Amino acid sequence: MRICVYAASSDYSPPDYMAQARRLGTLLAQAGCELVYGGGSRGSMGAIADGALEAGGQVIGILPRFMADLEWGHPGLTRLELVSDMRERKHRLLTGSDAVVALPGGCGTLEELFEAITLKRLGLYFNPIVLLDTRGYWQPLLKFLDEQVIAERFLNPEHRGLWSCAATPEDVLPTIRDAP
Repeated sequence: MRICVYAASSDYSPPDYMAQARRLGTLLAQAGCELVYGGGSRGSMGAIADGALEAGGQVIGILPRFMADLEWGHPGLTRLELVSDMRERKHRLLTGSDAVVALPGGCGTLEELFEAITLKRLGLYFNPIVLLDTRGYWQPLLKFLDEQVIAERFLNPEHRGLWSCAATPEDVLPTIRDAP
């Protein structure tokens, strides 16, 4: 199974986020999953890659050339694929993935997550989308989606099923398997 993970590159977020990312990387590798992610070496991005690599996993990074020029890429990946820009990166991350997992993150993570949800809503992406809810990070967004977006009928109530939430890294793979 190829799992696409969206994650943050910030070294300044609380350590719990990086610890949970590292744990998820370990669990994915132990389950024989291939990890595809943004290719970075810092923050939760670096932590998930390190966890998977230390457990013997296959880790593919998709990195725009300008980020490689800034030496933002992880040096120890199974494979680092350089692409021309962020749009191509997002497309390549999703292509061939069996599921998406969004870790807590900033605007880049949110953009990637919303693109995946939009593509799923449009019937262009069919696989599970799981939010790893470390420290309850996603709860305000989920409340907004429910109490504003769905309540105001920008999405229909049945669209709540476009995504799932996992409380811990150990819950991620079972949540993927149980997703509609």
